Amino acid sequence: MTPRATYRLQFHQHFTFADAEALVPYLAALGISHLYASPITTARAGSTHGYDVVDPTRINPELDGEAAFRQLVAALRAHEMGIIIDIVPNHIGVAGGGNGWWNDVLARGQASDHARTFDIDWRRKLVLPILGDPLATALAQGDIAIAHDGDGWHVLAYGEHRLPIRPEDQDGLDASADVGALLGRQHYRLASWRTANDDLNWRRFFTINDLAGVRIEDADVFEAVHALYFRLYREGLIDGVRVDHVDGLTDPAGYCRKLRARLDAIERPADAPAGPAYIVVEKILGPGEPLATNWGVDGTSGYDFMAEVAALLHAPDGEVPLGALWAAVSGRSAAFAPEELRARQDMLSWQFEGQLTACVAAFVSIAAPLGFTAAMLRRAVERLLWVFPVYRTYGTGKDAPAIDAPIRAEARRRVSPFVPPGEAPVVDAVLGWLAGTGPGDATAVADAVRRFQQLSAPIAAKAVEDTAFYRHGRLLSNNDVGFDAACFSLPIERFHAVAAARGRDFPGAMLATATHDHKRGEDVRARLAVLSEIPDIWRDHVAGWERNMSEDGIDPADRYMLYQTLFGAWPEALQTNDRAGLAAFAARVNGWQQKALREAKLRSSWEAPDADYESRAHRLVEQMLDPGAGLPFLAEMAELVAFAMPAAQANTLAQTTLHFTLPGVPDLYQGAELLDLSLVDPDNRRAVDHDRRRAMLDGGATRKFALIRALLAMRRSDPMLFAKGSYTPVQAMGPRANNVFAFERHHGPSRVVCAVALRCAAPLVGTTALVPPESWWGDTVLPIDGKMVAVAAIFTSMSVHVQMIDAR
Repeated sequence: MTPRATYRLQFHQHFTFADAEALVPYLAALGISHLYASPITTARAGSTHGYDVVDPTRINPELDGEAAFRQLVAALRAHEMGIIIDIVPNHIGVAGGGNGWWNDVLARGQASDHARTFDIDWRRKLVLPILGDPLATALAQGDIAIAHDGDGWHVLAYGEHRLPIRPEDQDGLDASADVGALLGRQHYRLASWRTANDDLNWRRFFTINDLAGVRIEDADVFEAVHALYFRLYREGLIDGVRVDHVDGLTDPAGYCRKLRARLDAIERPADAPAGPAYIVVEKILGPGEPLATNWGVDGTSGYDFMAEVAALLHAPDGEVPLGALWAAVSGRSAAFAPEELRARQDMLSWQFEGQLTACVAAFVSIAAPLGFTAAMLRRAVERLLWVFPVYRTYGTGKDAPAIDAPIRAEARRRVSPFVPPGEAPVVDAVLGWLAGTGPGDATAVADAVRRFQQLSAPIAAKAVEDTAFYRHGRLLSNNDVGFDAACFSLPIERFHAVAAARGRDFPGAMLATATHDHKRGEDVRARLAVLSEIPDIWRDHVAGWERNMSEDGIDPADRYMLYQTLFGAWPEALQTNDRAGLAAFAARVNGWQQKALREAKLRSSWEAPDADYESRAHRLVEQMLDPGAGLPFLAEMAELVAFAMPAAQANTLAQTTLHFTLPGVPDLYQGAELLDLSLVDPDNRRAVDHDRRRAMLDGGATRKFALIRALLAMRRSDPMLFAKGSYTPVQAMGPRANNVFAFERHHGPSRVVCAVALRCAAPLVGTTALVPPESWWGDTVLPIDGKMVAVAAIFTSMSVHVQMIDAR
């Protein structure tokens, strides 16, 4: 059953199934058809997000367990609603001692029934990088001991880690045992946390040692991990799934097809919603990269749409001046490519050495007949990973899908400048193996290809989204999960093309404008987009602020990104004399800034925080937002936000309209029915005031809320029009043709005409108007119903227009 519209909820111990159940009447009245839940399986104790699943076979007791989940589903069904759940097949949480499968592997090694569950290289002991010091030092300092409880003897490290001891070592133990000798007999080796990047011999999720990769390609593992999900679907309790981080799997395409086949083969109760299971994947698409149409999925979870609509709001004329301003302030490149390259090189060298070494070794094992040395293969693999244009390809070692061919060709083109003289054949050989055409033992080739593809994905994620996006500050609304920071603005024609393609190939794909992973809320990005239209005004403000703040000891690049953050996230009702409100805002910004500095890894990092620099940055924020500090910044920033507000509101309404009318399933992130001015997590996962939103059903709604409710009502009144309706671009004509985006959708006798004003800051900034004046539009017209309709006539009270027509 394809949802009509979803509402994303983040579950944790302070927001449980009972809390969600209380929201069901509100969401039904709003027009939502399905809840879209963060993972509901048992996560690490106290988890605030649920992705650190420790037991995928049981619903999380911290959310009140299965009985409460059934009550939630009953409430949803009573309102003719359903639920989609987030599942995590790529990894499992192994910290905190709560994962029984992992504990059994630690205790029994390869003899464990669960040894095949995890992606472990058993040629040496399983490395556990949990110590704060080398093992010998930790032992000498008394940081490691053994203790007995109801489950037998365990190793205790730092009072935080509780590790099982082999069954054969249990008898006769006491607390005075030689812990060093005892540890030497275990199936694991304790090591300093600093060794993880280089020595880890099991696949983790990105760089997180607490999350171990799962071998979901194994048939038994697949069934064990999915048993609960299949039962919930069989009982009619869930209607579909969102697959987290599908690119981390060995064979994403094969996994998705298998998941589709298993769900489609399940017989559901007669009173369960009809139709096949809804399946979407969290897939980051690179520039121009299509999602394969033969995976058996309904589409992605919407990061691609979020990127596209953000780029549509950016004025192309702002790219050069904002790039020049960034370069002048920061001393860094205006282009994103150099920043991405350096970040990829850094991440590969700093945090993925162990995985890279294993990958190269796998290629060495199949390359002997070709005469390539290990060093040659390392250079080839390393340099390809520096420039790989997408997260990954999808070869199996035996073959590869046709859509991979242009990706490999682009990788070959990009890597050429970095290939040492005479070593091009080595690069070509690696690409040949990825294509399924290289020589060697089939099993060994498949292993090498798997290792490359499971390395290219985390390199892309960590280098681009978690590093370069925090280093490159040309315009921060262009830096978010799934975005192409090199694509500053999207032409109207290109946006039409991708919308039409989605409607043709994936009409059930999710459309997201905010997520639990976003770095900036949808309305922060909408406001920042205004800067692309007023770059000169922005430049003048920045120049003044820089003159006053150049002696604060903060890198100008960090200051410049801070200016953008304060402008974009400034709370809508915040006044310059509101000390409490300003202090609360400062605390939120400082939370963002600490994460930004550490993710950038230039001035600080998670591994080695620079407390002095972070403190200076913290004080700067507090001074900038302190009414008594005497800085002109506070008043000037507030005035600039107010100056830009009409254009920002126009962007918000345009983004909202497209979100709920274009082909696809709109997903509304919790609370984003009002202005979403959140920053990166945990800020974007703060508690939502649903009472305020519920009250707006009876009156006093904001423009955004009212627009969302009206558009959801349209979707409910004619669901087939929005689910199956055709998509036809409508081209405006006249002097402001490039400031109008319009289209029609048809299904049977039903039709909807939609138009939004784009990039119209010029007539709006500094005014109180919500729509550009008629004189600004001139004789710009739209062809509607065979007539040329003046754009000024349709943009009257708002700069968006949606009209449903029933020809019956």
